[in-house]
Amino acid sequence: MQFAFPRLARAVSLAAASLCSLGAAQAQSVQIYGIADVSVGSFKESGGKRTEQVASGRMATSFLGFRATEDLGGGLQAIVTLEHFMRMDTGEAGRFAGDSFWSRNANVGIRGDFGFIRLGRIGTPLFINTLSYNPFLDSFGFSPAIRTIYQGGIGKLSGDSGWNNAVGYGTPKFGGFTGNLLVSAGEGAGEGPNVGGNLQYADGPLAVGLAAQRVQTAFSRGDETAWQLGASYDFGPVKAFGQVGRIKEGETFVGAARAAGYDTRDRTLQAGVSVPVTATGKLLASYGEAKTTGSRDSKRSFTTVAYDHNLSKRTDVYAVVMFDKLQGQDRAATTAVGIRHNF
Repeated sequence: MQFAFPRLARAVSLAAASLCSLGAAQAQSVQIYGIADVSVGSFKESGGKRTEQVASGRMATSFLGFRATEDLGGGLQAIVTLEHFMRMDTGEAGRFAGDSFWSRNANVGIRGDFGFIRLGRIGTPLFINTLSYNPFLDSFGFSPAIRTIYQGGIGKLSGDSGWNNAVGYGTPKFGGFTGNLLVSAGEGAGEGPNVGGNLQYADGPLAVGLAAQRVQTAFSRGDETAWQLGASYDFGPVKAFGQVGRIKEGETFVGAARAAGYDTRDRTLQAGVSVPVTATGKLLASYGEAKTTGSRDSKRSFTTVAYDHNLSKRTDVYAVVMFDKLQGQDRAATTAVGIRHNF
């Protein structure tokens, strides 16, 4: 028995060495990453009730991700992305009850000199364009750009920020230009096919992006079309952001309501700045609005001001004030402080 453990140790060492050699030969890597974001504050939407909350993912949606790459030779790589939203305040999965487990991304593809191709659930080009040209990035809680387009109810896009059953292609970079095309199959479910794309330019202090998409909803014969133009310019002490877009809905409902179909046009805009005020902190400010005209007129606007302070390269703390105004309702104010960690 006294010799069993050294023999076992040698066996384990040989097995580990073999696995390492195999991994090196295949040049495969797996990365675990994500964001943990929690805030506490007094939250109120225009026309709604005030609540005091400990909230997850308001500055950046909390998620856990896994990314795998493998060198296939000849300049090709296999790529796999699995990303899972989570609610840090309750420990529950997803952004909300009923959200799919891998709802942020779940795709596999090939990358090479030609760009990359992915299959599965993929974030839309218009969503990427929206977060790229506003100072609050993809903040579903506080970004006026995200709130007016994806959550505000006025100007809200049909479909999610990611599409299921999708095929996506991204170009390599050509002189500062990149492009993306995404097609989502309907698969006979009555929704889709959907198609979207963007063209972005980034060189030096200037970045510009144009995105468009067409979505066919399950409750209509028509399409919803949208486009957005965004830009940012880094002046040095101040970085400025701007966006303008349109959403056009031309739907004819089934059944008795078909004859009462409606046609609406939504205009969205956003302007913002990011201003460093200390060596480790910056002031963020943004205004965004959506205005609907046609058979139903309405308007909603958001104004957000925040201070974001970096404690390290991965951890920051922030304080936010957001004002929300829905046409016909009182202006509402939200105040919150939070902490965010990137890993």
